[in-house]
Amino acid sequence: QVQLVESGGSLVQPGGALRLSCAASGFTLDDYAIIWFRQAPGKEREGVSCISSSDSSTYYAHFVKGRFTISGDNAKNTVYLQMNSLKSEDTAVYYCARDIRRQCRVPDIESIDYWGQGTQVTVSS
Repeated sequence: QVQLVESGGSLVQPGGALRLSCAASGFTLDDYAIIWFRQAPGKEREGVSCISSSDSSTYYAHFVKGRFTISGDNAKNTVYLQMNSLKSEDTAVYYCARDIRRQCRVPDIESIDYWGQGTQVTVSS
């Protein structure tokens, strides 16, 4: 069955870096776009970044552009989110999700058919 498993979340100081992983099973990354969302306490879930193997497209929300980098390893069926220059406002639960659209578009929760369980990222001194 389809599964998405996130890992790599942790407590990190402002200015620090983390790499999140999203291990996919039950399907291949070639056929879907994968999106990282995040949700902070009391806030709505928001799209952070997207990657698609079908057309090599990527997407970054304006608030992470230049700091976060998304990448994929099709051999491992895993997507990564490298997060640098972390800020306190990046604190959230980060989820990876499968988008039924093959190419990266502006993230839309209505286009998601599978979610991971989430991994907590806390940026604090």
